[in-house]
Amino acid sequence: MMSDTAKALATQLANIEQRSGKRLDELVALVRQSSLKKHGELRDMLQRELGLGYGDANTLVHHALQSDGASAAAAQGLSDDEVLAELYSGPKAALRPIHDKLMAALAGFGEFETAPKKTYVSLRRKKQFAMVGPATKTCVEVGINHKSLSPNERLQALPAGGMCQYKVRLSQPEEVDEALLGWLRQAYDSAG
Repeated sequence: MMSDTAKALATQLANIEQRSGKRLDELVALVRQSSLKKHGELRDMLQRELGLGYGDANTLVHHALQSDGASAAAAQGLSDDEVLAELYSGPKAALRPIHDKLMAALAGFGEFETAPKKTYVSLRRKKQFAMVGPATKTCVEVGINHKSLSPNERLQALPAGGMCQYKVRLSQPEEVDEALLGWLRQAYDSAG
C-alpha cells in the first residue's frame, strides 16, 4: 500500500510529465546532466526552460537528486508518522498540539494529501494549498497558497515566486481559529 507521501509525489510527478511533455527519466537526466549544482539554480533552470511552477520545479530537483524529505525517510525506512514525529522532536515537541489541532480542523474540509518533508508538511489537493511546520522552537508557521487574500498584521504577504503567498505564525493551539481556517478554506477550495 502506497503512503500518502508516495501518492502525493507520484501524482505531482505525473502532472509534471504531462505539463512538460517529457518522460520522468528525461526530466531526471536533464537535472543530473546539467552543469548546475546548486538546488536553487537547478530549480530556476527548470522554471525558465520548461515553464514549470516553483513547486513543480522544486519537487523535480529533489526527486532527481533524491534530496527531499520523502526520499531521505524512505532510505531510512521511516513512515510518514515517524517523519512527523521527527519534525516535532526535542525543543519543538511542545509545538505538536498546535499542529494536531490544525490538522484536525482541516480534516473537516474534505480529502487532501499530506506529504511530510524535512522541515514541514505539504498539504495538497490538485496542487499544494498549504504547508505547516515548526518555524522556531516557539512557533509553527502555516504557509497559505492563495493569490487573492487581504494581508493584515496576522496574515503576512510573502515575496512573489515562493511556494506560498502568505504565512501565519502560531504559538498556541487557540490561534487555530475562524480567521485562520477561513484563509485556509479559500486556499483549499481553489486548489482542487
